[in-house]
Amino acid sequence: EMGIAHAVVTSVNRDDQPDGGAGIFAETIRWIRRLSPETSVEVLIPDFLGDDDALATVCDAEPEILNHNTETVPRLYRRVRPKGRYERSLGLLRRAKELDPGTVTKSGVMVGLGETRDELLQVFADLARCGVEVLTVGQYLRPSAKHLPIERYYAPSEFDDLREKALALGFKHVESGPLVRSSYHAERQVDGVRHTSPLNGRGDSSVSGDLRKAE
Repeated sequence: EMGIAHAVVTSVNRDDQPDGGAGIFAETIRWIRRLSPETSVEVLIPDFLGDDDALATVCDAEPEILNHNTETVPRLYRRVRPKGRYERSLGLLRRAKELDPGTVTKSGVMVGLGETRDELLQVFADLARCGVEVLTVGQYLRPSAKHLPIERYYAPSEFDDLREKALALGFKHVESGPLVRSSYHAERQVDGVRHTSPLNGRGDSSVSGDLRKAE
């Protein structure tokens, strides 16, 4: 009834659940398909603490896009993502592609937390090696005084440069800009994927070259 073309499903971390909430993600995907077969589904998932079975549960539901954000560079993980592990996040993205090659994988990074350009480019290279096809790069904005401070603001030209460097590494779609978030213009990213292959058909996991800058 709402005419939603693309649904993005996310949640807070549910480490209190035996499967990390994987079953809820999977059931949500299936219910969207039942109620609105033409709606493509993107899920933004946690790392499930490295639980392969939990990841398989989500992949079995065949979301069109599976997103897991790496968030930052390895050196800053302890400060930015104290419960996360960089290699664990990479492993999840790599494994997701192995479990379901038809799912487009996606990840995102926030800048302005004290990382260097070289560190960012290394993260991009790591993600590309894991088969990630869609990348988002956005400016970290401090939600409150209790959160980490902003080390610096990136200029629009720097976001453009990062986008070009990411594309050169093989990413098929990159959103890079100050206001970009993981679901930023998600429907536009989906249009890029559909350009080569309808997402609901799941016949081709490639993403088109219809790439546009974040505004």
